[in-house]
Amino acid sequence: MVNFFDFLLYAPLNDLISMLLWGSEDEFVGPTPIPQVNIDDDSEKEDVPKPAKRQKRNGKEIAPYWKFFDKKMIVEDDGVERKYAQYNNQDNTQTKLTLKKDTSGDASVTTWKHDESRIKKALLNLFVVGELPFKFVENEAFIEYTNVLNGRVLLPSRHNISRDVANFYIEERTKMAQYLSNPKTTIHLTTDTWTSSCQRVNYMVLTAHFIDENWVMHKRIINFREIDSHKGEDIGRELLDCIHGWGIKNVMFMIVDNATSNDKAIEFLVKKLPNLYGNGKHFQIRCMAHILNLIVRDGLKFQNYHVECVQRAVRYIRHSTQRINTFKKAMKDCGLETKKFLCGDTPTRWNSTFELLKTAYELREAFVEFGIKDPAYEKDLGRVPERLDFDVIKDLVEFLEKFKTKTDTVSSTSTPLVHLFIREVLDVDMHLRNFSTKVAFLEKVKDMKAKYDKYWGAYDKMNDFMYFGVLVDPTMKSYLLLHSFKIVFGYLNESMTNSGKEFKVRQMVREIEMKMEKLFRIYLERFDNGGSSQQESRQKVVVCDDYDNDFFGDFLNAGGSNSDPADNDWWKVNAMQFPIVARMAKDILAIQIPTVASESAFSTSGRVLNEYRTSLSTLIVEALVCTQDWVRKSRKPIIDDIDDILKDDDIAFEIAQALKKVDDGAMGKKTMEN
Repeated sequence: MVNFFDFLLYAPLNDLISMLLWGSEDEFVGPTPIPQVNIDDDSEKEDVPKPAKRQKRNGKEIAPYWKFFDKKMIVEDDGVERKYAQYNNQDNTQTKLTLKKDTSGDASVTTWKHDESRIKKALLNLFVVGELPFKFVENEAFIEYTNVLNGRVLLPSRHNISRDVANFYIEERTKMAQYLSNPKTTIHLTTDTWTSSCQRVNYMVLTAHFIDENWVMHKRIINFREIDSHKGEDIGRELLDCIHGWGIKNVMFMIVDNATSNDKAIEFLVKKLPNLYGNGKHFQIRCMAHILNLIVRDGLKFQNYHVECVQRAVRYIRHSTQRINTFKKAMKDCGLETKKFLCGDTPTRWNSTFELLKTAYELREAFVEFGIKDPAYEKDLGRVPERLDFDVIKDLVEFLEKFKTKTDTVSSTSTPLVHLFIREVLDVDMHLRNFSTKVAFLEKVKDMKAKYDKYWGAYDKMNDFMYFGVLVDPTMKSYLLLHSFKIVFGYLNESMTNSGKEFKVRQMVREIEMKMEKLFRIYLERFDNGGSSQQESRQKVVVCDDYDNDFFGDFLNAGGSNSDPADNDWWKVNAMQFPIVARMAKDILAIQIPTVASESAFSTSGRVLNEYRTSLSTLIVEALVCTQDWVRKSRKPIIDDIDDILKDDDIAFEIAQALKKVDDGAMGKKTMEN
């Protein structure tokens, strides 16, 4: 393309002046044409560019350079209005300088170029990741905002952007399928079902988990489809159809919650899927977070007079804005400088009850002050929380804190967790045994221990891969298993001699190592190229001083290896030395122990499907939910976290202060006028 500098090079001075300061439009015909060469001269034909084709205007030729300029009428000091040419910046290929801010807020100079395909992709990301309705593209304010940013952007209609999202989904799905269908790729799946309250449609979500060649953990929602039935065999057929639809060859595990229908679905899949370890005996993994929830609920089912007293007081205070403001004043008078405030609870969610009790205990001094400020407080409730109530609440919060921490620990989907399973389970066991000696917790712990034993009490029947996860932890290997079984036999076989316990423990560890060796032989047949001859070697471990696990700390104090949870960086560095074991470790460490990844998809779908978007087809819903999960760079949820909420409070305070200044100024001005 001929640019402005070519014009400066070829155009005579008088034409350049004419371009910068126009005369009348009829008189101006553009710059003098570029000198032509003799077309019969073959020696120069290839070196001289062809002149740009001129356009016609009112029968006269217009130089091509004028498409980069617009006419502008300016009234000068002498009162005469003259025409000027203004550069219109329509050369889309021209690179420009711009400032770019990084995550820390620092700015750097970089280049920018108008790119229609890049703008289109960014627009799709905005609507998919931002969960915007398609009709928002036709919103007047959005159109105006886009025009101010870049007037050359042509926004699509809502129907076109819907079609673009579908095409975008197909493109991303094709890329994903190329990896998942690779015969050497091993996938773990989590699944759950959900019913849309606004559409009254049953959905099933399927999430794939794997570690890639760079030892990076991945979670991908691969299906979010409508199902007609919640029966186990029907769900199993849908799952099998999804697996075949993606061309997945190796499914290692399916992680589900404790619903009976899931057991039936797993039975159906075990009969249909090939190459399952142990003929599918260990194919199902029950969600650890669900089991923790069941254990705690069994402990909280007993009526507690002190807990109910605090709950009633919190509900009373939160019932009206006036009482809330009075309690905040009481907090201030007590010197409680905190952003925390009393929270409500949901009967079906024990963690909400825990948060209510924990916050109430931290603000316990304000309850007394609130009673002084609100005379109806004690009169309406009959009995208000006292010091004895908060003493009981303190012990209960301490007891539940362990389960809240465990639930948070196992709810991650971006880091390996399977190597933590054994130590976390045994830490819960130790926690229950410690509190079983306290009179106030005798009944609670008895029922909770019964539920614990139902799922985790038989260590010889536990899923083999929970033990394999410890063995592939390069900092633990067999050390932790030896200590674990010593603790177990110390509880279960108090009459056994120490030498007998030692023999039994080593026998159990050896059995697990032999099962691991069988798995190694399977991997050797699948992936060995003839050059692997490996043996496990005991590695120096990494020190971890602040790991919050009583059982693990007991193990460290007993002379075991100090360790941090298994780090994929170790395997990334040593994979070449242990290629087959490294591939085993990659597949084992990707195993999930909660179903949180699938359940979190329902939070997204609840925002995608709201009362204003009930007409979305199930295929579009699947495209939106899956594509958002694939393209989102940050796993931070769309909803505000506590830091955002606190910042919002600060901004609200600044607005109130600014309005107060305006009111004060207006009042002062009115006083002066009087």
